[in-house]
Amino acid sequence: MKTIVKTLAAAAVMATAAAGGAANAQSTLGWSGKPEVIGEYTAYISQRDLRSSEGTRLTHAWQVIRQDRANYHRFNLRDRGDQGDSFFGSAQNRAIMERMVRDGQMSPSAARAIVNGGVSITVRIYGHDSVGQYVAVTVN
Repeated sequence: MKTIVKTLAAAAVMATAAAGGAANAQSTLGWSGKPEVIGEYTAYISQRDLRSSEGTRLTHAWQVIRQDRANYHRFNLRDRGDQGDSFFGSAQNRAIMERMVRDGQMSPSAARAIVNGGVSITVRIYGHDSVGQYVAVTVN
């Protein structure tokens, strides 16, 4: 089992806060304490997750993970082993998650496994309330 990514994404906090207005933006700056798990899901990365909605072969793990969630939420293309989540139902949150994974740390072997498909992953979203700060991805 390989765990990938644990990164604070300032862009994610700012984008989510901007969507909620100025009061929410102020509250995100004053967080104290350790972020909590605010969401978690398991997904099977199938061949259909390896291509964009336009049919282009995806070459980065963060693209594949985002496409898996778009397939699940937007296109209702679900694989056996895919679990739902409430956080990535939003296209904005899927874009934020892609940046969090892209800007984080990932071992080359874990990235290859995701890009090649045929693996299960577990994604944990950390943050406060409904504002994500970072994700941890485990290749099972």
